[in-house]
Amino acid sequence: MAGSSFGNLFRVTTWGESHGKGLGVVVDGCPAGLNVDEELIQKFLNRRKPGSNPYGTPRKEGDVVSILSGIFEGKTTGTPISMIVRNESQKSSDYSEIASYYRPGHADYTFDMKYGFRDYRGGGRSSGRETIGRVSAGAIAKAILLETGISVMAYTKSIGPVSIDYSKCDEKSIEKSALYMPDLEASQLAEQYLNEKMGENDSVGGVVECIIKGLPAGIGSPVFDKLDANLGKAVMSIGAVKGFEVGSGFQAASMCGSVNNDGFKKDANGLVIKETNHAGGILGGISDGSEIILRAAFKPTPSIAKTQSTVNKDGEEIEINVKGRHDPIVVPRAVVVVESMVAITLVDMLFENMSSQMRYIKNFYKD
Repeated sequence: MAGSSFGNLFRVTTWGESHGKGLGVVVDGCPAGLNVDEELIQKFLNRRKPGSNPYGTPRKEGDVVSILSGIFEGKTTGTPISMIVRNESQKSSDYSEIASYYRPGHADYTFDMKYGFRDYRGGGRSSGRETIGRVSAGAIAKAILLETGISVMAYTKSIGPVSIDYSKCDEKSIEKSALYMPDLEASQLAEQYLNEKMGENDSVGGVVECIIKGLPAGIGSPVFDKLDANLGKAVMSIGAVKGFEVGSGFQAASMCGSVNNDGFKKDANGLVIKETNHAGGILGGISDGSEIILRAAFKPTPSIAKTQSTVNKDGEEIEINVKGRHDPIVVPRAVVVVESMVAITLVDMLFENMSSQMRYIKNFYKD
C-alpha cells in the first residue's frame, strides 16, 4: 500500500492497524540536537487517546508511546526516529459481522474495490487510530517550531449548529472544555446538543479551526507546492475531514474584490502589514507574515446504532445497526491531529525554504 508517507525534507511515515499489535511512525529528516523525550510525545497522545473526553469511544487504551530509535540522552541524533504504541484493548469479535457487508459512510466498499481485500477489524488502516503516528510526529514538529518562535494552536470552532462567539473566547478555556472549545458557553450548548443526538443513536460533526502565529513571510511556492495547497493536502488526509478553507474561505465567493482584498500599510516600525486578513495569511501560495487561519470540516461519525440501509457482499439489500465502541463525535480528539498535520507541513516547508535564496546559503556556510 503506497501513500503512507508525507513530506519531503521532514518526512513522516505511519504504519499499523486499529486491531493489529500496534501502530507507529518513522520520522526522517529531524535535525540532531532537538530536545525530545517520551514525556513530550505522550502529552500530545493523551489529547487524542480514548477517554480523553466524555464523548469518546469507551475503548480503553493507554496509548503509551515507546521511542525505538533516533533519540539519545533526550536529544535527537539526526537519524530516523521510530515510535510505537501497542494496542491493548482489541475486541475484533465486535467487527466479525461487518465482514459480510459495507457500512454506510465507511471505506469498506472502496477498500474492497481497490484491493479486493480489507481488514474489517475497526476499519484497519482507515481507522482513526492511524492518527497515533501523525500525532507522535506532530509533537516533534511542534518542538522544532517552538525553537523558531512559531506557534500552532487548534480548537473546536463548532459542533453541529453550535458555533463559538469570538467575543467570549479565551485560549485558557480550550483545555477546560470537554469539546476543546475556547467559548465555554458554546461548549455547554454543544454538549446539550450532542447528548440529545446520542440519545437518538446518532452522531454529530463539527469544524476545527487552527491559527498559526509567527510564521515569516515567504514560506511556500507559487505553483504546485503552495503553502495552502500543502496544508490542504495534509488536513484533508485526516479521516472524516470533508472540507478545508483558509481565511474567509468559501465566504470569499460572495464578497466583492473591494472587500476581500487586504490593503497593505506600514506599522510603527516600518514593517509592511495588512489592514485585514481575508486571505488568511497566504497570498499566491506564499505566507505573507500575518496569522494563518485555516479550518477543517469533520463529518459525523459514520458508525451509529441507528438503523441504516446497505448491501452485503452478495449484493443483497439489508438493514444494519453498527455494533462496537465508537465516538459519537470525532472532533474533540481530532483537534490535536489537525494541529499535528499543520506543524508537520510547516516544518517540511521551512526546511525547503532554506535553499530558496543564495543569501540564505551564504549566511549559513560563510558566516
